[in-house]
Amino acid sequence: MLRRLNNERLPRVLAIKQKVDNGKRLEDWDIAYLEQSFADARQAAPLLERNPEYHDFAARLLHLYKEITDRALENERK
Repeated sequence: MLRRLNNERLPRVLAIKQKVDNGKRLEDWDIAYLEQSFADARQAAPLLERNPEYHDFAARLLHLYKEITDRALENERK
């Protein structure tokens, strides 16, 4: 799960962040990808509960998702 996050999810999520930071709107497939990422994060909750050493990492990842969604909403309003 962590390998997939590091090798697949995180690079794509960072690309989406760059897109919204550049003022662009999210495409349907970007939104679907973020939704799937959220679903994966929910599935990882039991793993996080058992491994508190990942709490800080998970918090930073959730903050990244929040930044993306906040900025995407701002871009939609423009």
